[in-house]
Amino acid sequence: MTGTLYLLPMLLGESHPDISIPGEVQNITTSLSHFYAENIKTTRRYLRKLDKSFDIDGSHFYVLNKKTKDEDLSEMMKPLLQGFDGGIISEAGLPGIGDPGSKLVRLAHKKNIKVKPLTGPSSFVLALVASGLNGQSFAFNGYLPVKGQELAKKIQEIEKRSAQLKQTQIFMETPYRNNQLLEQLLKTCHPQTQLCIAVNITTDQENILTQSINQWKSSNPDLHKKPAVFAILKA
Repeated sequence: MTGTLYLLPMLLGESHPDISIPGEVQNITTSLSHFYAENIKTTRRYLRKLDKSFDIDGSHFYVLNKKTKDEDLSEMMKPLLQGFDGGIISEAGLPGIGDPGSKLVRLAHKKNIKVKPLTGPSSFVLALVASGLNGQSFAFNGYLPVKGQELAKKIQEIEKRSAQLKQTQIFMETPYRNNQLLEQLLKTCHPQTQLCIAVNITTDQENILTQSINQWKSSNPDLHKKPAVFAILKA
């Protein structure tokens, strides 16, 4: 019999696990000994946060990131095929959304291995429900291009789509590039387009605000190195 591949939620920031990770999910997480992690150091620290006595040395950790090759995925699959349960842990939030966890999940389906997602925080979902924007029709665009011209073109594209479909467009950026993204949004978007910026979700420093591009130009917040989710809606 094969094992089960659990999709394990990770904290979105510095907060107590009980705030956003259900107790049963914590128990399942600490019962595992095989972990597929985007960042092993972060994962080990998280496991010890869940259980100070967690056996780190007796556990197996595999790096699963954007550089992971197909042959490495096949190697990672071996414990599951041998009957051991394992779990994918993202750098933050739920695996498979804006991270490479989906590659291993796809292979698990091909190998008829049970995939079980567990309840936990999703930054873009929490940002959406708190934004006041259209929650009936929305699209998650993940990470936008980094370069200026490509970024401006992409913003124009998703703003146009938002207007045509009356659809909320959600996206994110690496925290140290947040200010550059905001600057480009303020330059590119229509003054009355609504922009939600959700920062440090689920932590004590959480701040979520939706207002027009014109209004954001007046406040000009500093988002440098702060985990953030962005959402726009052009009426």
